[in-house]
Amino acid sequence: MPALDPATRQAIAARLRFYRDLGLTEFYRRPVDPESINNVGAPSLTAVSSPSRVGDHEPIQEPSIPPRKPIFTPSAIPAAVPSADRASALRIIREDIGDCTRCALHTGRHTIVFGDGSPDARLMFVGEGPGADEDAQGLPFVGKAGQLLNNMIAAMGLKREEVYIANIVKCRPPGNRTPEPEEANTCSPFLFQQIDVIRPEVLVALGATASTYLLGQRQPLAGLRGRIHPFRGSKLIVTYHPAFLLRDPRQKKEAWADLQIAMRELGLQTPSRI
Repeated sequence: MPALDPATRQAIAARLRFYRDLGLTEFYRRPVDPESINNVGAPSLTAVSSPSRVGDHEPIQEPSIPPRKPIFTPSAIPAAVPSADRASALRIIREDIGDCTRCALHTGRHTIVFGDGSPDARLMFVGEGPGADEDAQGLPFVGKAGQLLNNMIAAMGLKREEVYIANIVKCRPPGNRTPEPEEANTCSPFLFQQIDVIRPEVLVALGATASTYLLGQRQPLAGLRGRIHPFRGSKLIVTYHPAFLLRDPRQKKEAWADLQIAMRELGLQTPSRI
């Protein structure tokens, strides 16, 4: 197969990111018989002959689609941590992570991005993974997508310091690619521990990767948005990732509708829009 030029590569990568943000994360390439390509357009007597009777030929067997890798299933919900002990409980989780080398992401990271915000947050956001800015600063959502998330939080009538923000993986994937299942399944147990300590009333999954590993199912965002999902004692709401909204600002209205669901559950007044 001939190599793709840089412009084509960038266009394909952008299109795949767009599909990923919509929740379409798995693509399969079926093998093609080279002989069938060579014969395209060539007339054949057999092609115009009378149709064969059923049973004259062996049925064509399509290649099987590889099975999906299992998603980590969290354990039972532990006893609630008293408010006064939550900060120390989060520190213990961070100490347990240590200078993590549990998956391949550690080879390219600069900093482990644990989480940021109030241990007593009523509202928690979960994204996919750190980007370049987050990897450099050690904090989640501090780049352009983070600025948009800050605006979304402010539009809800809250301050960033009042919520808690974390990601499915705590190390930056190379080139900001989607985390591999092995990476996400290795790192997400620590996220579930953070959630169990904080016990937010409302949890917002930002994008397809977050919703997949929180809910334990792969499904397009269209089928998950607009409703509340029970999740480990919290109410989980699915919306678009801020990075996707930067690429397609037309979807900001839809994201704002999702945040208004969260606001109603928290008893917050809803202004007109972001």
